[in-house]
Amino acid sequence: MVGRMEQVREPDSRYQIGAGKVKELAKLVKETCAQKMIFDNPLKAVQAYNLAKVIGVEAIDRFQLILEIFTRRATTTEAQLQIQLAQQQYELAHAKERVRLAKKEEQPGFMGLGAYEVDIYYEAVKKQVHTIRKKLKKIGEKRLLHRERRAELGFSSISLAGYTNAGKSSLFNALTEEKVPADENLFTTLSTTTRLVEFSNKKFLLTDTVGFIDRLPLTLIEAFHSTLEETIYSDLIFLVVDISEPVSQIEKKLAVCLETIERIGASGIPIITALNKIDLLPKTEIQQKLELLKERAPNPIPISAIHRISLDILKHQALKILKNYVQAAFTIPLTNENMSFISWLFKNADVQSIKYADNSAHIVFEAAPWFAEKVRKHVETSNGKFEKV
Repeated sequence: MVGRMEQVREPDSRYQIGAGKVKELAKLVKETCAQKMIFDNPLKAVQAYNLAKVIGVEAIDRFQLILEIFTRRATTTEAQLQIQLAQQQYELAHAKERVRLAKKEEQPGFMGLGAYEVDIYYEAVKKQVHTIRKKLKKIGEKRLLHRERRAELGFSSISLAGYTNAGKSSLFNALTEEKVPADENLFTTLSTTTRLVEFSNKKFLLTDTVGFIDRLPLTLIEAFHSTLEETIYSDLIFLVVDISEPVSQIEKKLAVCLETIERIGASGIPIITALNKIDLLPKTEIQQKLELLKERAPNPIPISAIHRISLDILKHQALKILKNYVQAAFTIPLTNENMSFISWLFKNADVQSIKYADNSAHIVFEAAPWFAEKVRKHVETSNGKFEKV
């Protein structure tokens, strides 16, 4: 960023800012050799057109900037389709005005729209939106099958949520021993990654998701619905917050995250707030901030994902919340089929003990109630004896 201007007034219909401020902006652009103007306020197509015509460089608003960043970060087919959907929905809202302006005078970046009639162009964009939605629906169906398959295995799920650049991917890497991209750039994660993690011999599914931002445009929430819905179906949310920032910033970002969680329909899910990056602060400051935030942050736990500090405390708190596991035992004859079943159980539940006697096996395990019920049915159909401990 090479320059900054601010004006407090009613939006101007021609330029968003006043005519006098446009002259100041043109001068600033020339002095700094700026290549683009970015407005925090939403720009109408006619305003962007007028500004670009007078000043000579492209004018975009906050939403278009987010789309540009998303486009650079997207690596998966789903993320790329979601961005295309958001772009086309934005285009649909501005299509008629863009065509009118393009007919008035050809402008770079409008791709020669003067040749189009308004209704033809509008229908073309609508058709693209429909095509992208169909592709995303297919990916969504595949995601649903994966989710159902994971549910059949009996694992509770934990989602990582939080403001962009708070350290979600770093925490994901620390808990899973994975190496998903994690850096200082905004929106490094635009698609979900799910891995199996183990806390005290109990297995869970951990999912990393797209970061939240203040005033996340509704169009983007709709476009990224299939990605964000992984949070809706989780049993617990780790809400990652950067504690190294000023308290006012932390409070603002916390409010944004909690509001976004509510907007996507995940407000009833238990939350643990991981106050990340404590390695950047002295202990006294951590305690002060913890005291100030304890009323606003649900279940706050200070951690450092990158240095793996206090992750055991985070895991212990997660186990306390996800404690609906039941302990059960059964005795089953040692047949080939049952040996395969026992092997499957070791992979999908917390088997605490196994004893062999009289050509049978006695097993004690812990699992979610519905998973224990699934085991009971198999044991009883295999001439075994099942009991809850």
